Amino acid sequence: MKLSNVAVTLAAVAPAAADCTRDTLIKAADAYVAAQGQGALGDLEKLLTPDYKVQQNNKASSATASVLGTALKVAHRKTTADTVNCASYTEVIATTPKPYVIGTQLRHTPDGASITLIDIIAATTGALRFDAAKTLSYIEKEQWTEIDASKRDSRALLQQVGDAYLDMWTNASAINAIPWGTPCERVEGSSHNSPCTVGAPKGGSSQRNSNRRYVIDEVLGSCDIHCAFSAVGGVADSHEFRLENGKLRYVHTITL
Repeated sequence: MKLSNVAVTLAAVAPAAADCTRDTLIKAADAYVAAQGQGALGDLEKLLTPDYKVQQNNKASSATASVLGTALKVAHRKTTADTVNCASYTEVIATTPKPYVIGTQLRHTPDGASITLIDIIAATTGALRFDAAKTLSYIEKEQWTEIDASKRDSRALLQQVGDAYLDMWTNASAINAIPWGTPCERVEGSSHNSPCTVGAPKGGSSQRNSNRRYVIDEVLGSCDIHCAFSAVGGVADSHEFRLENGKLRYVHTITL
């Protein structure tokens, strides 16, 4: 299996929305983070379409029934912006009043002006290897600076690496298609793994991880994928990847 042979879906090649800017997406994400801190929509409501949807852990929800309705003290946030798909991904960690690690994709109208979908993957006590405080301690040590324009990896490569990674559970050769970096660090709740190949699967499941939703940001070298982790029972999952100079540097997972 070679990266050049991995299928590139429409998510990686969709035409750019001319009016969807990085600034617009990040400002909307700021409003989302403020709403999470308040446990109420607040100014975020002004950005929502009349028929906007909320889903949490791959199931239909609402602003009040989802974690968005619970006020959390946000200890960490990181936002990536996808101006091609007019979407953003925000990673949020809270340790009080209740611990959460949250990954939220916001989907916008083509002009970026309004949000059509709030797509949340939210892990708390009881989730796989969950420990918000340990996750925070690992992530705070990382460097997610903007990548120089001359060194940015393509959208196609970012998605291909993410897809190849998620395919490791069903394809024994997928591990060889991933450009592992040195170093490469993987954070899975309370678990910190370096190199990233520690514990990596080599096939074994017949169920490909499905329902993949992408947010790709070349500026930060990031590809986030929300999915159903079908290979291990279909649990809700988010995997974010950072590439530097064509090599995998960081992996963040949120798995229910």
